[in-house]
Amino acid sequence: MNRVDGKIALVTGAAGGIGSATSRLLARAGASVVMTDSRSDEGYRIAGEIVAAGGAARFLAHDVTQESDWARVVADVCSQHGRLDILVNNAGIYRFGRVEDSDDATLNALLSVNLKGVVYGTKHAFLAMKQRPVGADSAAIINLSSIAGLVGSPISSIYSLTKGGVRLFTKACALEAAQLGYNIRVNSVHPGIVDTDMAKQVGQAMLSRGLPETQVQMTMASSHPLGRMAQ
Repeated sequence: MNRVDGKIALVTGAAGGIGSATSRLLARAGASVVMTDSRSDEGYRIAGEIVAAGGAARFLAHDVTQESDWARVVADVCSQHGRLDILVNNAGIYRFGRVEDSDDATLNALLSVNLKGVVYGTKHAFLAMKQRPVGADSAAIINLSSIAGLVGSPISSIYSLTKGGVRLFTKACALEAAQLGYNIRVNSVHPGIVDTDMAKQVGQAMLSRGLPETQVQMTMASSHPLGRMAQ
């Protein structure tokens, strides 16, 4: 028996990359997965593939920067499934740029998706999860931070700001849940560069700034102890 058999999981940013892989793995392990993303076509396609493979999954269009969308999605999950056991706050965006290059558009985009999305998600997950039956297994919130939230990145300072904020916000929410007596665990994970569309954006951004392709590849690979990107 898997630890997530029969659990109800909500995964944001599920139309690609880490989000889609997480959704597939949770479904394979026995969870019913509600996948959300702003990219509906890809989201519906991946949910369909999970169902075709024997898993339980469905897709909802979702803008994580809007609190009203969070209220709608979480209400839908609780209405259709009776409760919410797991939230994976995975939705996030990357922007290349040093602090001297920052502007309102970049700052607002990164803060809205990477921080506001996680705050709203955690808020509405708390509201739903604390209603779960007494004696149930603990609920879990997993927030996607980044290695950039631990050590910083010299080529994406504002992105690092948001991922560092996710890390400390997660710690505070774990303490808050414990103090309030909620049966909810809150943790963050901090991937390095994973071979996804976002990683390709990082590479393209570095190339656009005039860095040689060999240097870009070396920089991305050498940032990991194994000398390669994660899969």
